[in-house]
Amino acid sequence: EVQLVESGGGLVQAGGSLRLSCAASGFTFDDYAIGWFRQAPGKEREGVSCISSSDGSPYYADSVKGRFTVSSDNAKNTVFLQMNSLKPEDTAIYYCAAARRFPPGLCVLVVQLYDFWGQGTQVTVSS
Repeated sequence: EVQLVESGGGLVQAGGSLRLSCAASGFTFDDYAIGWFRQAPGKEREGVSCISSSDGSPYYADSVKGRFTVSSDNAKNTVFLQMNSLKPEDTAIYYCAAARRFPPGLCVLVVQLYDFWGQGTQVTVSS
């Protein structure tokens, strides 16, 4: 059974940090790219960052570049999203997702291209 389980969300003040984790199981982790997405109330789900499990190549949305860092521990089938300098507009439910269709070293943040999704973890940034 494929599972993606997010953890690490919470309430933090603006300027603070959180580290999200995405633990994967039930599929060959190295064959997939892992993406982080978020959805705020009343808004569409948007891509935040992704990483190619094969070589660790990261990609970031412009809105988080320089503040967020994605990393992968392939031995533990886990991907992390370190979020620094958080802003109130970062408030959302954060989801991780897995996609197999990208070539090694490549990932893109398109919701429809991801095959498996976690349940999400709430991140709230207060002003």
